Amino acid sequence: MDFKEIATVSGKPGLFKVLKPTRTGVILESLDDKKAKLVAGISHRVSILGDISIYTLTEEGAEPLQQVMQKVEAEFEGDLGLDSNPDDAELRAFMKHILPEVDETRVYVSDIKKLISWYKIIRNFAPEVLIPSEEGEETTEKE
Repeated sequence: MDFKEIATVSGKPGLFKVLKPTRTGVILESLDDKKAKLVAGISHRVSILGDISIYTLTEEGAEPLQQVMQKVEAEFEGDLGLDSNPDDAELRAFMKHILPEVDETRVYVSDIKKLISWYKIIRNFAPEVLIPSEEGEETTEKE
């Protein structure tokens, strides 16, 4: 699985694995223990995680979500070191630590909370996407 196979649906909690397209939308399966299926049609706003970026002050203007999550994994390996209910300042400090060039005027605390929530879900149900692809290719070539 990779980031192009994981989606979020506006108004629905959690993340979903994209199973297959239909004539009127796409069939999704929740990334949790329930594995509930959902047919997302035109009325749902589905976003693929591979298409999401976080605003930065760099020349590019954004950092892909996948790279940010891979940085979180490399740095923390699952233990984010945050309180169970972190305040806004702690969340902003966490984001600044992971992505020093983050555009703090365009990245809201709610976005950081989503990032952390999605990271935890991915770490539990699709940890392979948190490994940078170059390292994944090198390990397969050595075997």
